[in-house]
Amino acid sequence: MEKSELVLKPDGSVYHLALFPHEIADTIILVGDPERSEWVSSFFDTIEISRHNREIISYTGYYKNKRFTVISTGMGTDNIDIVVNELDALANIDLEKREIKKEHKSLNLIRIGTSGALHSKIDVNSVVISEMALGMDGLLHYYKHDSSIRELDFEKNILQNVNWPDTLPRPYVVKCDRELYDKLYNDKFHSGVTVTASGFYGPQGRVLRLPLAYPELINQFENFEYQGHILANFEMETSALFGLAKLMGHKACTVCVAIANRVTKDFTEDYSQAIKNLVMHVLNSLAK
Repeated sequence: MEKSELVLKPDGSVYHLALFPHEIADTIILVGDPERSEWVSSFFDTIEISRHNREIISYTGYYKNKRFTVISTGMGTDNIDIVVNELDALANIDLEKREIKKEHKSLNLIRIGTSGALHSKIDVNSVVISEMALGMDGLLHYYKHDSSIRELDFEKNILQNVNWPDTLPRPYVVKCDRELYDKLYNDKFHSGVTVTASGFYGPQGRVLRLPLAYPELINQFENFEYQGHILANFEMETSALFGLAKLMGHKACTVCVAIANRVTKDFTEDYSQAIKNLVMHVLNSLAK
């Protein structure tokens, strides 16, 4: 792998994460907000690695004798593309020889985030666990892949029953890892398909000064259902996480607090306790 493809820092660590292979755990929590990375690590019993580079802040340590890494990704699927590719490089590429390792390592990648609910029945401060992700971002189309990793019937139904504009990237749908889903599921959670947008305002139907090209999309998303699956929430990372994880042989799942309801127009006054409860749930579920 040429220097321009596998980019390393002068010390030999991967370029954006600034980490070495031995510095990451097999179970990795991904958060968007850099401050949340430090906050999650505060629940660890011990911390062995702390690394800051740009908006990416990483900690590796132990919680109940289980080794975890928490990494802030920043916002958007473009950042997920960087973080997941470099995590895979740490796990499955010999950085010194610049060669793919013969034995593949599978990582557990769990996103803990915030989102906007797409159904009136999903109250703010409640949790949505993503059984699938619907990507509006187009990132997966840049990678050669076997379409078997995607839910093609679901994609076809979306195109048939939602007035999907030709000017938007073709939607792709990818399932979470079921084993992680079962470990993290709680009967108080809402379960559904997470819609991943390429931005916070226009791509998610928000209007400030600029009018929307497709103002009807949220209403169509709210009313969509396929084989019992609803489009539950909007956010900006999960489709890329699920898609890249499937391609690379990793396990991925997402749990998000709904801090807004896009149908009722409600927004939470304080979601700190809801996020804390969710973080503790994830740590305790995975530490068993």
